[in-house]
Amino acid sequence: MNAVANAASLSLPISLCRTTRMNSRKGVKGGLRVVAVFGDEDELDEKKSLWGPLFDVEDPRLKLPQCRGKFVDVNQALEVARYDIQYLDWRARQDVLTIMLLHEKVVEVLNPLAREYKSIGTLQKDLAGLQEELAEAHRQVHISEARVATALDKLAYMESLVNDRLLQDGNTAETDEALPHPGISMQSLSTVKGKPPRKSLKVSGPVQPYHPNLKNFWYPVAFSNDLKSETMIPIDCFEEPWVIFRGKDGSPGCVRNTCAHRACPLHLGSVNEGRIQCPYHGWEYTIDGKCEKMPSTRLLDVRIKSLPCFEQEGMIWIWPGDDPPAAVLPSLLPPPGFQIHAELVMEVPVEHGLLLDNLLDLAHAPFTHTSTFAKGWSVPSLVKFLTPTSGLQGNWDPYPIDMEFRPPCMVFSTIGISKPGKLEGQSTKQCATHLHQLHVCLPSSRQKTRILYRMSLDFAPILKHVPFIENLWRHFAEKVLNEDLRLVIGQQDRMINGANVWNWPVSYDKLGVRYRLWRNAVEGGAKKWPFSQSM
Repeated sequence: MNAVANAASLSLPISLCRTTRMNSRKGVKGGLRVVAVFGDEDELDEKKSLWGPLFDVEDPRLKLPQCRGKFVDVNQALEVARYDIQYLDWRARQDVLTIMLLHEKVVEVLNPLAREYKSIGTLQKDLAGLQEELAEAHRQVHISEARVATALDKLAYMESLVNDRLLQDGNTAETDEALPHPGISMQSLSTVKGKPPRKSLKVSGPVQPYHPNLKNFWYPVAFSNDLKSETMIPIDCFEEPWVIFRGKDGSPGCVRNTCAHRACPLHLGSVNEGRIQCPYHGWEYTIDGKCEKMPSTRLLDVRIKSLPCFEQEGMIWIWPGDDPPAAVLPSLLPPPGFQIHAELVMEVPVEHGLLLDNLLDLAHAPFTHTSTFAKGWSVPSLVKFLTPTSGLQGNWDPYPIDMEFRPPCMVFSTIGISKPGKLEGQSTKQCATHLHQLHVCLPSSRQKTRILYRMSLDFAPILKHVPFIENLWRHFAEKVLNEDLRLVIGQQDRMINGANVWNWPVSYDKLGVRYRLWRNAVEGGAKKWPFSQSM
């Protein structure tokens, strides 16, 4: 990212130089049409006061920062853009004021008392003039609306320049260039950056086999409470079938869910004394895959594949890759002060990357989740995700929600709430109560994901003791998930048939874009992964 920005190239409505004086005329001062003046000045002031502070806004040009020279740095340019928004808001208010005054004049002209002193011809002439003035005022309002929309787009783009090192990272050609925005033309972006606009991410076509590099991570696959000494949990991970069970000492193990003898699924059998028994001929396997019992025949040295498997903080983890396992497992516990209220497992017919894209996006909530947690939410004029220059976490604005993507497939979110379904404050720190969520999206296959969902609260601990409360949490979780699934499944169908699901990323897609860039770097064998401190 260049250290300076050419203010002229931004085409801001407010010039950095002093405004030139224009010939004053009726309704125009300093080149800006302010109001249409009718009647006495005292009468105009009286009507203005009736409308209150809506139009009593100071001209922001008086506060415009004075920048000498042709170039300003990015932060100065961002301030100019913010004043630009204030100016356009002020200008729009003046245009609306003009329309209201003109309507007052129309009422005055059409008033029966006024007609007694004017001929029909005079009234027609006055009305024709007022119609022209109204048409011009309405045109000015439409121009102001268009300018505000353009200025908001430019402000969002400039904020991404300041906050996001992604746009100036020199590792790849793609990360050098800014995300395109629908409100900014390709030509404008080229002018601002001095280089061609960034190419979109390419995520289309049938899902390809998973790259081996993506397997070299610890993956959570089950909650400890679901794995009893006599139970088994069958899972699919990267297109391979596995089964998890506990050994003689209670430690968890993960072996291939296929008997070495006749390929019978082992999870159809049972667990005997810490060994999983095949239901076909009774062969029994330990948690490291060794067959220790073969009824009705001589014992042979037979093994099935097993994976490194550990238990930590209430979760079962496996390492499906070929590289040596990392020495430390990440912590997925909620922040201090929270108590876990629900742990749910769900299977969905969606590729895990598409599901992560959805979870890392909050801008869709007031459009998608209208019957669940986002019911009644207003639609902001601008949604932003504020994040460190190099990171996979941050907070949403204007929503009081913090969010983090933790490799390889976990999403954390902390939501500030006042009561169920309601938001308060502008940040999570301003909220008295919070909901913390963990979503794990295990890649079962190219079109199936195993979700582990953990919900925690920092209030109402008594809810943990309500009978069957987990059934209620499951109902709500599935209802929210189903609102997303019908859309994401539709995305997947289009993607398989060639559509690019990341064709035109915008500013609020920042966290999802960073996840995709991280994943591309891992699968591409990059020596250093973006937005990550470790390999």
